[in-house]
Amino acid sequence: MEKAIIVNLSLSSGANTTLGLARGQVQVTHAAGEGLDVNLTAFLLSDSGKVLDDSGMVFFNAPEHASGAAAFSAPVLSAGVVTHSISFDLDRLPAGIGKIAITLTQDGPAGGFAQVTALRAQVLVGQQVLDLVPGAFDRETGITVLELYVRNGQAKARAVWQGFASGLAGLCGLYGVEVEEPAVAAPPAPPKPVNIGKSLITLDKPGSAHKVTLEKGAAAPKVIKVSATWVDNGDGCDNDDLDLRVGILRPDGRMSIIQAPDKRGSLTSDPYVFHTGDVVAASASAPGIETVEISTEISQRMGGKVALVCSVYSAVDNGAVSVASLKPKMRMEYGDQVVECAFEFKKGFFSSMVYTYVLGTVEIDGDEVRISPSGVTSRAGSEATPWLTRKGNELVLTMDGPHVFKGEPIERKGSKQYW
Repeated sequence: MEKAIIVNLSLSSGANTTLGLARGQVQVTHAAGEGLDVNLTAFLLSDSGKVLDDSGMVFFNAPEHASGAAAFSAPVLSAGVVTHSISFDLDRLPAGIGKIAITLTQDGPAGGFAQVTALRAQVLVGQQVLDLVPGAFDRETGITVLELYVRNGQAKARAVWQGFASGLAGLCGLYGVEVEEPAVAAPPAPPKPVNIGKSLITLDKPGSAHKVTLEKGAAAPKVIKVSATWVDNGDGCDNDDLDLRVGILRPDGRMSIIQAPDKRGSLTSDPYVFHTGDVVAASASAPGIETVEISTEISQRMGGKVALVCSVYSAVDNGAVSVASLKPKMRMEYGDQVVECAFEFKKGFFSSMVYTYVLGTVEIDGDEVRISPSGVTSRAGSEATPWLTRKGNELVLTMDGPHVFKGEPIERKGSKQYW
């Protein structure tokens, strides 16, 4: 496999440049540290520099704009570096929205951004990598990092790096988003304020589980996001390519397989699971991230309990690589809740002949969601697919499903078939 040619550009504060594509990802990285609470937020702004309504704020509690113009992914910690990311698609900016402001906050007890070291921002668009050079910061707790916009039909990025002393609440005020405050005399029917709280649950032992109850009502999130992340293992080889594959066990016992780019599914029609796109590499500064979106209505639409098995897969033709060395993790995001499945790998437990690693399972029964980590792997040298069945109420995971390769016809193994 030949390495892609990467175009690198550097942009200082106040400068702007044209992007080769309207769709890409913003990544901000920094060194991990105690007492830090760093978060990345996007604001979709009108020409007046304000949001049209509170849905114009995309962050950990509201991870995706309805238009698809911006989507938040939970931060990833690897080798002492934290990576925050927001994907964008300027072709999907809704009417009345002229730009996306990407901001950063540090609301932890460690103080302002003077405590955040090795701060760096990048815009990744196709083969273009745009580096944004930050200035020096002291007690600022909020920063507008950059702006993304369209001018004369061209997607553009402008480095800003403007600091503020009022954190996320101050940025919300700047961009016209109302935040929760102690109750005071209010006018009739005030708009619902944005909740900027969050919670993180980490599951690191097979057999553990966490339950989430789906919200009801028009304002409830409509999507459950499940992401797989991995890192470059530093071996100098171009083999850091994992694929997120999801097997869906339907109420009638049939299985569906979702993977990019050829079996991406759909969020609004069967199977109500959508793979957002294939990622083919990871680097030390930019972990690989693949994401699937699951409709919160999947159980009702399919008529019963649904289970999903989420795994990462490295094909034989990628070359010998230890899946464990890429440190794969799974994150489920729903509203203000983030559940991470990660394991402490035992030395020598994985070899370069293990091609599939099951991150975890997600069971959805009506309004109840149950997340469990796994750690199950394929047999050495096997490219079989993780497979789910039920024995009564028990979910059974086996590693004997049919081989499912990108762009190739279905291979059926015995009675195991998928739709």
